[in-house]
Amino acid sequence: MAVFVESATVTHGIQLAVAPVFLLTAVSGMIGAVAGRLSRIIDRGRVLEEKLRLDTEPILAPQWNAELAMLRKRGLLANSTIGLLTLCAFMIGLTIVVLFLGETTALRGVDKLAIYAFLAGVSCFMAALCCFFAETLLATRVLKFGQPHED
Repeated sequence: MAVFVESATVTHGIQLAVAPVFLLTAVSGMIGAVAGRLSRIIDRGRVLEEKLRLDTEPILAPQWNAELAMLRKRGLLANSTIGLLTLCAFMIGLTIVVLFLGETTALRGVDKLAIYAFLAGVSCFMAALCCFFAETLLATRVLKFGQPHED
């Protein structure tokens, strides 16, 4: 099916569709940051599991098990963040496609779809920020920075 439209219409469609791309840039940067955090969580968990397996310092086993439980929670939050960010990126991509198609074709009802897709994407981004904040709070709970350890 050949679609013939004026170049001004195509240009306007591209301008509309490019604006959400900036949000995609933020999302991709955040995915990279959270993936790095998740990688460190996994690496630390492997170290602790190896120490527990070797049972070289049994007196520290309860502390290591508590840290592993905290790492599991942090890993779940990091995974949730990445999932929400991925869904956000999908919804923003859908917004871009719908805006472009709405401007360059005669499809009806795409304006509402673009609004809903964009709002869903922003909602996912906000939920991901909440998960990320919760993960960083958990991460900083274990830091003592010179305070005496409670035993």
